[in-house]
Amino acid sequence: MKFLLNLYQSAAALPEDGFDHEQFLAAAGQAGELISGHVFADPSISAVVRLRHGVTIVTDGPYLQSPDHVAGQYLVDCESRERALELAALIPGGRSGGVEVRPLMDSAGMEM
Repeated sequence: MKFLLNLYQSAAALPEDGFDHEQFLAAAGQAGELISGHVFADPSISAVVRLRHGVTIVTDGPYLQSPDHVAGQYLVDCESRERALELAALIPGGRSGGVEVRPLMDSAGMEM
């Protein structure tokens, strides 16, 4: 089953040089469960594109006015939800923000 692990942190706590996730990367990588991972740029330089009544509207800045933002994400392929939760617990950012573990769906619906 594939899971997206979204790392949430406050914008003030976002590291400039990436994340220190060696324990997570070692565990998921050695088990062959890590598919990909990404660290996101500061949310202040993002943009949101919406289509309203046929008009495209582009808004600069973060999507939500929230102290926490998605700072990065990992895509893993695990045997179970419990394993995905174990891997998420290895990500240090969960101590200051949180790690959302969300199952992916395919065209037929939930893969589970």
